[in-house]
Amino acid sequence: MSTDTPDAPAENGPAEGAPSRAELAARVDELEDALAEATAEDGGKKMSIIATKGTLDMAYPPLILASTAAAFGYEVTVFTTFWGLDMLHEERSKSLQLSSVGNPNMPVPNAVAALPGMDRVTTKMMEKRITDNDTATVEELLETSLEMGVEFQACQMTIELMDYDEDDFYDGVTTGVGAATAIQDMAEADIQLLV
Repeated sequence: MSTDTPDAPAENGPAEGAPSRAELAARVDELEDALAEATAEDGGKKMSIIATKGTLDMAYPPLILASTAAAFGYEVTVFTTFWGLDMLHEERSKSLQLSSVGNPNMPVPNAVAALPGMDRVTTKMMEKRITDNDTATVEELLETSLEMGVEFQACQMTIELMDYDEDDFYDGVTTGVGAATAIQDMAEADIQLLV
């Protein structure tokens, strides 16, 4: 019985029909170029935010997160639905209220917070803090985010439900967006947030 294997490659050379080192090196370079191109086309990381609240204090989290992520190079989409649309509405965004009832961090007890006019009082208190601390307004954060390339989407069903006029939203806001688009965007995002 012989231990010779006729199909084995010679000790110092490639097997018959096998690619040469130069051909393998060329193929590795080709694959590396294709990988680099695919990575460049990917465009980096994506963040998807769903904003559902329309109070003054709840307009800040999606706007701050969106503008910060955009500053770090993320592709950011903010899908607004129900009361969240108010922060994209040019008129309504300037008069967002702070809800004092049910907010455990408010400096007034719920029994007092429920009195007529208390939402206006607590809103004025918050607006004073915003001014005193030189914090950006909702409008300023929104405009900055739009300039940074954040895509704000307004839910079409909510636009119709609330009887909003699409022309009343800030320039640059994408209207007519449905839940299916938002879900697709979330599926493609690296980070998904519900605010």
